[in-house]
Amino acid sequence: MIKLHDKYFKKFISSAQIQEAVTRMAAEIAEDVKDEQPIFVGILNGVFMFFADFMKAYNYPCEMTFVKLASYHGTSSSGEIKELIGLSQDIEGRTVIVLEDIIDTGNTLDELHAIFKAKKVKDFKIGTLFFKPEAYKKQHNIDYIGMEISNEFIVGYGLDYDDLGRNLPEVYQLHNHNMINLILFGKPGAGKGTQANFLKEKYNLVHISTGDVFRYNIKNGTELGLLAKSYMDKGDLVPDEVTINMLQAEVEKNPEANGFIFDGFPRTTAQAEALDNFLATKDMGISATIALEADDEILIQRLLERGKVSGRADDQDENKIRNRFDEYNQKTAPLIDYYKKQNKFHSVNGIGTIEEITVRLSATIDQL
Repeated sequence: MIKLHDKYFKKFISSAQIQEAVTRMAAEIAEDVKDEQPIFVGILNGVFMFFADFMKAYNYPCEMTFVKLASYHGTSSSGEIKELIGLSQDIEGRTVIVLEDIIDTGNTLDELHAIFKAKKVKDFKIGTLFFKPEAYKKQHNIDYIGMEISNEFIVGYGLDYDDLGRNLPEVYQLHNHNMINLILFGKPGAGKGTQANFLKEKYNLVHISTGDVFRYNIKNGTELGLLAKSYMDKGDLVPDEVTINMLQAEVEKNPEANGFIFDGFPRTTAQAEALDNFLATKDMGISATIALEADDEILIQRLLERGKVSGRADDQDENKIRNRFDEYNQKTAPLIDYYKKQNKFHSVNGIGTIEEITVRLSATIDQL
């Protein structure tokens, strides 16, 4: 796994597989045109690695030149040719073979066919190392194909993501699987922490507890930890931006996770909006918010029993427990409305054995 700018890419095609395709293409083309001294035209910028390896594998007389057709920005094709440079020599009556690094939508092919038709070439052929048949929208024939690939964004071996990755000897694919990102709600004693541990194991999720993240950053004296402590020492609330930056660091530590369980954040609608905005920058989003629901009286008895073992003062005083419930209701109600408007709120019965509750939660998640 590698990171380029803000995105992660996983290894997709090895150097050996690429060289095998290049060698095969050179042999196929030689079989057709080795007696004609063709002109090979490389489409810059991405073709430079493929073109160089191809020319080393093509052992017959030929000429070569380059044109530049720029049509990519970010991870999607703009569909418009921005620039055209090259073809200064006379190619009338010659066999021309254009070599592309990749053909997906085929938007450049109309331009290429028009250019070479006007030049009155004897024969015009197209060869591409990578071809995305699912994305191809044109009727032009592609004469030589190195390998067909799925319609996913790739980098390496000349291909880039916003100018990074061209120098990689292998090809990497955008790491963009369907992630499960959950927010767990639950009153004290509802078993939220216990269930989070089961869910993270079952679905290969990373459990991000805001409290744990704060303690880690403060204990280790990170820049964010020192910043948070400066607010806490003055008795001020830590700004949402600082918390979000801590969560971002945790997300980026786990690029191969299937998703995340956010625990302790958000606590306000503003925080929920900030979390949505942050996840959007990673091409992610909250899949669901799940509330473990249980009758207050049952939870009170559960906490009082827990307090006998844990020794926690706030689990041994019924009035303090009820105050915690009131605080939870006041803070959570706006969040429930926020996620209901997004059709992402789910309520799960939190009474029963641990196994029974896990089954209920899993049934909800499996339907996402």
